[in-house]
Amino acid sequence: MGPEHSSAHSTTGTRRRVAVLGGNRIPFARADRAYAEASNQDMFTAALAGLVDRFSLAGERLGAVIGGAVLKHSRDFNLTRECVLGSMLSSYTPAFDIQQACGTGLQAAVAAADGIAAGRYEVAAAGGVDTASDPPIGLGEELRRTVLRLRRSASNVERLKLVGKLPASLGVEIPVNREPRTGLSMGEHQAITTKQLGITRIEQDELAVASHRNMAAAYDRGFFDDLVTPFLGLYRDDNLRPDASMEALAKLKPVFGVQAGDATMTAGNSTPLSDGASVVLLSTEEWASQHSLTPLAYFVDAETAAVDYVNGADGLLMAPTYAIPRLLARNGLALQDFDFYEIHEAFASVVLAHLKAMESEEYCKGRLGLDAALGPIDRSRLNVNGSSLAAGHPFAATGGRILAQTAKQLAQARATQKTSTGKPLRALISICAAGGQGVAAIVEA
Repeated sequence: MGPEHSSAHSTTGTRRRVAVLGGNRIPFARADRAYAEASNQDMFTAALAGLVDRFSLAGERLGAVIGGAVLKHSRDFNLTRECVLGSMLSSYTPAFDIQQACGTGLQAAVAAADGIAAGRYEVAAAGGVDTASDPPIGLGEELRRTVLRLRRSASNVERLKLVGKLPASLGVEIPVNREPRTGLSMGEHQAITTKQLGITRIEQDELAVASHRNMAAAYDRGFFDDLVTPFLGLYRDDNLRPDASMEALAKLKPVFGVQAGDATMTAGNSTPLSDGASVVLLSTEEWASQHSLTPLAYFVDAETAAVDYVNGADGLLMAPTYAIPRLLARNGLALQDFDFYEIHEAFASVVLAHLKAMESEEYCKGRLGLDAALGPIDRSRLNVNGSSLAAGHPFAATGGRILAQTAKQLAQARATQKTSTGKPLRALISICAAGGQGVAAIVEA
């Protein structure tokens, strides 16, 4: 489809409803296993190609493809556009990268939804990819400076002097999972919050077991059949443990917060380093109708927040608790007005910390400036098809997985309703991110 055939934009005076048509991802893999030799471009191209095939988008010009990765090589400077060119989408489809750590995939969807609602796009795809198996290993600072001076040198004598310095300056820098401002890893930060809030090992292990069992059951009943495309021999997420049990998790030793004592966070109730990619298709209702596609759900609104974790005022991963009440207030909703809750399981204790904070009058009044606690949720509605503890967590890919999964769950729940109440079914999504940030979103059907 050439430039004269476009799904790029339409101009109207009002914001339009944004339909979530579906998504596609490759199975997530634990680092250094099935995808050890796959690049970000390989994986995101595969996820995008699966989306194109599933929705018959070959030759289609989309308004935009928006994606990103947290761990990027210099070769990934134009990652999303390169993946578009490697797919069967029209070469006239523009693309760009964004990055907000673990919130990247959902923020990409927010950007796509905003463009559709404002009339800039009729249809857009959004997602993300990450490989922990192939991190961007850089040159050590001294070696990097020497190489740059060598490139700028004007004479052979100067070059020889610089070459003579190379052996002494050899060194590499391997990315580490550590907050630059504090020197602590995400897990160490969360261990502090976990201890402060009194979250127990049993609570964390119970949530982890539920995540694995819920996702295994969802796979078994075919829930993921039109959400996941096999890749490099994987058909399911290889971190998934259908036989997860409290007894098995109890045998694991704590890995975060050990020096402080009373540590409760283990490899079993924390997400592993992972590889994978996901993408979601969003459009106007008109575009969906013209292409004989039925929306699964509608993207309503989103909110992003940040916290002061550097000075210790807040926990590193508590930003969603700030984003959620702002989002609720803007939409005239209470925390209990949702049929499903999808809270990213970076660690089991993160989910539990958010729930405990929102139930706390002291926290909601003192930290969030609210008049009362947001209150409890019905936990039987939480992560009903499993989440990151089961699937794994390729940083930028998690948002797309959650959004597509949530939209399908809403559509299925709507289809099985015996009587219509006239009210939409709603889901609340929240994702914490490095740097003390977080994003929340509302989806309805």
